[in-house]
Amino acid sequence: MRSKSYSENIIKVFKKDGFVLSEPDVLLDSDYIIQRSGENFRKLMLTFEDDTGRSMCLRPDLTVASCIKYLKDNSKANSKIFYSGQAYRRSSNLKDKVVNDQLGIEILGSKNKSTDDLKVLNTIASSIKKIKIKNTSIKVSDVSLFQKLIDSLTIPERWKMRLKRHFWRPKYFEDLLKRLETNSDVDPTAVELDKKRFIDMKNLDQSKEIASRRVSEILSRFDRKIKDPRSFTQNKKIVKIIREFLKINCPINQLDKTLKNFVKKNKLSNIVFKDLSTIKNLSKINSKTIFSTNFGRNIEYYTGIVFEIYNSSKKEIARGGRYDGLLKSLGSKKNISAVGAAINLNNL
Repeated sequence: MRSKSYSENIIKVFKKDGFVLSEPDVLLDSDYIIQRSGENFRKLMLTFEDDTGRSMCLRPDLTVASCIKYLKDNSKANSKIFYSGQAYRRSSNLKDKVVNDQLGIEILGSKNKSTDDLKVLNTIASSIKKIKIKNTSIKVSDVSLFQKLIDSLTIPERWKMRLKRHFWRPKYFEDLLKRLETNSDVDPTAVELDKKRFIDMKNLDQSKEIASRRVSEILSRFDRKIKDPRSFTQNKKIVKIIREFLKINCPINQLDKTLKNFVKKNKLSNIVFKDLSTIKNLSKINSKTIFSTNFGRNIEYYTGIVFEIYNSSKKEIARGGRYDGLLKSLGSKKNISAVGAAINLNNL
């Protein structure tokens, strides 16, 4: 009964703030999700085969299910929706529940990103206040700041791509940093030998295949490496900067000063983090909001702000963020602005 009362009061806030009910499918094509959204979802999904042999799953995530419905309905206009339902996902932690009762909201297709980010967090916070959950705290981040930092560093483009791609895999990401820091994957003698091979291969038939690859393809890769070398003397410094960035944890009202000190200390460009208005806007909800650069690395589709709200026992009761690339990964021809959040009723 208490859960029903919570749901009714939360939905009242959703409707008052202009969100309209949407009912995404419970059953989804699992191969479709994995192919378009990455292998990370495979370990979460509860899958089975239907009568035709097609691999299906119970929705592991209501945000993904809502985006699939948005595309299926051929929606093009701004859409403010809310949903009430269950998400089904496996976990390596036996204490975690397989079935999660959720109430959530999404704003899809709007161009007012800063306003929408604040709107979503404000609506979720107001909903929690409505059901009289007291002494809540908020943690926020913006995963795009990490990408901006990496783009500003003097490392090869292929390494920038690696670090950004594997930001969501903390253990493997740390292995990458160690390789970059120690050059453990680079043998100077082998580098010189590769250069000699490059010169020799330029005289070969470009269409000839070596180990199932054309000579022209191998030369193209060699050429990129030679023109974009790794600076051995700078690697330790670069890795130190990255690690220091990921340790930033401060009250949101100190974010501007903290990042400016970080930029100055590491002699970075002053425009690396030039616009923090979207993040600082979120402090309007709760002045005690904490900002952490290492936060939000558990859901790969986030592209901007991320946040979680905790109760007095430090249990997560809501989470959300911006995910402008998800709809394209699910089949849209272009990126579509999207931000949303969900309340976990099981934790209230």
